[in-house]
Amino acid sequence: MTLLQTRNLTRQFGGIRAVNDVSFALERGEIRGVIGPNGAGKTTLVGMICGRVPPSAGTVEFDGANITRLQPWDRVARGIVYTFQITSVFKRLTCRDNVALAAQRRLTRTTGHRFALPQALLDAAVDEAMAAVGLTEETERIAGELPYGHQRLLEIAMGLALKPALLILDEPTQGLAPGDIAPFCDLIRRTAATTTILFIEHNLKVVLELADRVTVMDRGAILAEGTPAEIEQHPAVQQAYLGD
Repeated sequence: MTLLQTRNLTRQFGGIRAVNDVSFALERGEIRGVIGPNGAGKTTLVGMICGRVPPSAGTVEFDGANITRLQPWDRVARGIVYTFQITSVFKRLTCRDNVALAAQRRLTRTTGHRFALPQALLDAAVDEAMAAVGLTEETERIAGELPYGHQRLLEIAMGLALKPALLILDEPTQGLAPGDIAPFCDLIRRTAATTTILFIEHNLKVVLELADRVTVMDRGAILAEGTPAEIEQHPAVQQAYLGD
């Protein structure tokens, strides 16, 4: 069942078309990787999906509704959560407070406790999200004191606290230590049990290991789509991206 659909999506910056007439579909429950050279249009595409970048033309449909003109916060309310390529945590707050801000936004919307949210309910949501990313022991630590890779995991915890239907990750393994890559992949697989995942990634090994399907972009357009095995063998992908 299709969760996300873009039709002829285009974004022009002056005389440059960063994304050119892209029609893209994402199935519910899928883990989809997006790869391509620098400047291929990957981040601009997901920016239009999450509402941070307005399209020059085309439409975005989510869960059967046209959301092309919705603001980013309205898309979050519908279940689209985006984590940035550069971490955007509140570095002077504790990890708990960072995740609590996200959890409180969801809980006040979904539980009816608009003015007096029970502390136990909020604490449980924070603990669940922190445990999911393996940061339980860091809950009371100031976010800015975390290593950069763990700040990225904290941002994912903030996203998970929103209980998204679609979680969009931009370069999620950037800054992670080599030993943290396998646990991260396990986290994404667990998350995919309840959440559709769309991620941009330069680490091709991670994409080929993790994704159900891969979309390859080049020069603002979709060059190829398929399973990891199909993408590895695709002649145009090898020439444009893999360097063969």
